[in-house]
Amino acid sequence: MASQNNSLGYIIIEGTESQIRGAALVTDVKGFPLDFARTDPLRPDALARILYGESFGKYAKEKLILESLLDAIEIQPQLWICNDGDLLAPLRITSKIKTVMLDESPHVPLDAPGHVETTAEPGVFFMQADPSGAPLRAEFPDGTRPEEVQQVAACLAEAAASMVILEPFNRLQKALNFLATGRS
Repeated sequence: MASQNNSLGYIIIEGTESQIRGAALVTDVKGFPLDFARTDPLRPDALARILYGESFGKYAKEKLILESLLDAIEIQPQLWICNDGDLLAPLRITSKIKTVMLDESPHVPLDAPGHVETTAEPGVFFMQADPSGAPLRAEFPDGTRPEEVQQVAACLAEAAASMVILEPFNRLQKALNFLATGRS
């Protein structure tokens, strides 16, 4: 498994009780794809749903889909980005790579790209990625060191100079929809 400095990994897992699927995309800091992996839809049968009960969704996301995606990716990014808080800790533990959950925020822009502001929520920060837009809401797994937060902010600011940080999630969603329907 190769490691690629200055690369970002994006991962999504979605679904319902009847079907769960996921995809991962590694890009360079310009947003160009370096690696892609996806899972076939996982369709649990009635017995699996009975045996796992309420824990099936969590088990499927963490053990079946997430681990499968991480095993399939050949280029390890310097940072994994997810959009689901339930994936944050398992992604960090399984990949052993810096991990952050990013989302848009309504916060006013901060001073400059790379600037970080703490929030009232533990492990949640505002990070200014681009020069003029609203900062991103960044949530980190428990135990993330302050220097890691600063490293992530610097990485995101570097990437935002040539790409829209959250846009690869749209590409992953479109890729999953294309794979499911055959239409873009």
